[in-house]
Order: sequence, then C-alpha cells, then structure tokens
Amino acid sequence: MDEVFKALSDPSRRHLLDSLNRRNGQTLRELCSGLGMARQSVSKHLAVLESAGLVTTSRRGREKLHHLNAKPVNAIADRWISRYDRGRVQALADLKTALEGPPMSFVYTTYIATTPEKLWEALTSPAFTSQYWGVSFDSNWAAGSPVTWKMGDLAITDPEQVVLESVPGSRLSYTWHTFTPEFAEKHGFSPEWLATVTAERRSKVTFDLEPMGELVKLTVTHDDFDQGSTILEQVSQGWPAILSSLKTQLETGSPLPA
Repeated sequence: MDEVFKALSDPSRRHLLDSLNRRNGQTLRELCSGLGMARQSVSKHLAVLESAGLVTTSRRGREKLHHLNAKPVNAIADRWISRYDRGRVQALADLKTALEGPPMSFVYTTYIATTPEKLWEALTSPAFTSQYWGVSFDSNWAAGSPVTWKMGDLAITDPEQVVLESVPGSRLSYTWHTFTPEFAEKHGFSPEWLATVTAERRSKVTFDLEPMGELVKLTVTHDDFDQGSTILEQVSQGWPAILSSLKTQLETGSPLPA
C-alpha cells in the first residue's frame, strides 16, 4: 500500500495513469508525447508505477505496451472509503460534473462518395491536404510518430505533435499543433489571443472512416479542450468549411474556393 501511495504522489505519474485510462496499451514513445520530459525520466516513472502494481506490460512484436491496472487503486478505495462516504464522494463528483459541464468537444459527421482508401490518402497526403485545407503534413503516420504542420513558408514542429492512433482506411488520431508567435503573426492574431490559447491544454483530433456501400461515413471528433476553450470556439467554425471542401474535392476533383 505504501508503494501505491508513493507512486500516486507524483503529478507526472498520475498524468501517465490518466493517459493509460483514456487509451490503454501505449508504447513508451506514445506516453512520452504527453509529457515535457526526457524519455529516460518517463521510463523511471513507469518503473515506479510498475513496481507498485499500477502498470503492467505486454509485448507486441518488438514493442513494449503499458497497461493500467486499477486493482491497487480499488483496494485503497475499499479500505479508506466506507459505504456511506463512498456515496458522498460520488455525489460530489456528480455535482462537479454538473457544474463544470460535460467534456468539451466538436463532433462532425459527413458522407462522401469515395472509398476508405482514397479518403485516407486525402487525410494524410500533402498533395491533397494542401488543396482543401491549405496545410500539409510531414509524417509517416505510424502511431507515436511526429507530425510537422506546414502552412506555406511556416513549419510548426513540437515533440508533443504526434500520431496517437493509425489504422489505414479506418481511424486516424493525432494531437493538435502548437500555437507559435509565427503562427499568430501569419494569421493576424493578437498577442492577447496567443497568450490565451497557449495557456490551454493540447487538444486532439480523430477521424473515423466507415464504409457504407458507395459512400464513406466520416466522423471527425476534436476534443480534450478546456472549459470555455477559445480554440474550440474557433475550430468549430473552421472544421465545417474544411470538411465540406474535402468532400467536394473527392467527389468533383476540385476543392471549394478558398
């Protein structure tokens, strides 16, 4: 029990557990993408969590996958929270959710007359994305790989810009780009705007592709925003235009006018 409390006392280790709770079975490289620390430091934190029984590992080929083990945490709850107190704790958690509102996200679904293979290419190929989006990406699109955003002569790189999931023709997820002074200047945003958005957490976008006869159902989920997010407000306005242009390009051969 002492090892569990010690492991949970560090905020970086709690962050790792939260990451595994959201998506279990991550590699070291994937877990490193969400923390601003060296790979060796993350490895040490994982070793502490594994020693406390909070994380277990498995092998997938040459990759070592990390899995959350909630049993020690449940043991703490069973020992330290009585049945009466458990109800009060849950009531407070429900009140917190009610007051803060549900998780902030943007979800958009469209149907495109194309194939999953062509849609996947349109989402990942610089030749496609630069036409309907004005952005090109430099990545090999493997889970854990970095993603460089290119907008004309501006390139945005960051260790936390990574591919989270990649199943060709089915599902693609990656973290959103860093907001840099160069980006703000290029798009005419004020220093106050830049200070606001750089204080927000990094969001992520996920594309789910589902074949439906001669169509492909595309669902875009952009989430992990802070409450009252300025970025969410702006991408909610931008995504419909981008996705409409994507649909038009695949179905007619030309994107919508800029």
